[in-house]
Amino acid sequence: MNNSNLSCMRVISPNRNSPRNHKIDTITIHCVVGQMGVESLCAHFSNPNLGASCNYGIGPDGRVCTIVDECDRSWCTSDWANDHRAITIECASDAFYPYAINANVWKSLINLCADICKRNGIRKLVWSADKNARVNHCKGRFFVFIIAIRLFLNHSPCEWFSDYKKSTLCECSYK
Repeated sequence: MNNSNLSCMRVISPNRNSPRNHKIDTITIHCVVGQMGVESLCAHFSNPNLGASCNYGIGPDGRVCTIVDECDRSWCTSDWANDHRAITIECASDAFYPYAINANVWKSLINLCADICKRNGIRKLVWSADKNARVNHCKGRFFVFIIAIRLFLNHSPCEWFSDYKKSTLCECSYK
């Protein structure tokens, strides 16, 4: 399992399990609640006292960093099983509701999701607001379900993804 060539920086967090125990069939997106650049994202999620990480981070300028290799499980969603099956992505965002991400982050997120799909033989992305339906639907298929981390944390700032944004993101698997 290779990491994305879109990443310009690699700082591996100690907050991970190696290796992951499940095939990748999910992309989990989270807003980091702040305009953190890739250097800050790497430093933040590499802090062993934080107890959290992600596979990739995207800064406000659109640069991508690797924080946990794809072959390993990040500690992102507070759901052990999800993190074993998901590539997790933290996106720089506004620090206030609705926690919007800018055009640079959006473009990089689409490109990163397309790259993840291409390298993992995934033919289609499907947005899911129901983690149980996601798990039951994709058995044996070449689908990745994109889920917002709010499925695992009631206080998560992922309301920004409107229906338009969801459908645009799902189209990236056809790039």
